[in-house]
Amino acid sequence: MLRITVTEGASEQRWVLQGRLSGCSVEELSTNWRIKRRDRPPTQSCIVDLNEITSIDKDGEQVLLMMIRDGAKSVATGLYTKHLLESLSAEVANRSESP
Repeated sequence: MLRITVTEGASEQRWVLQGRLSGCSVEELSTNWRIKRRDRPPTQSCIVDLNEITSIDKDGEQVLLMMIRDGAKSVATGLYTKHLLESLSAEVANRSESP
């Protein structure tokens, strides 16, 4: 199960994810992300807080990759999650450098 909490301020939209980022929850997060992204002002930054995520499967990694590509900044304290985010961010950077 995944709990998604979105809070909005004048300059920031914060997504707090809690639980497992896997299975059906991946589709729910992806759908919510697309809807909110459409409505978000371009001046508003986006933070994805993964501090309370307990597990992430391959589909979860793909939705995080999409969010990073869309400009989201991620926050994580867990060793595995921090490593995963570094890998995904590097993948986005490498793709943007390729012709």
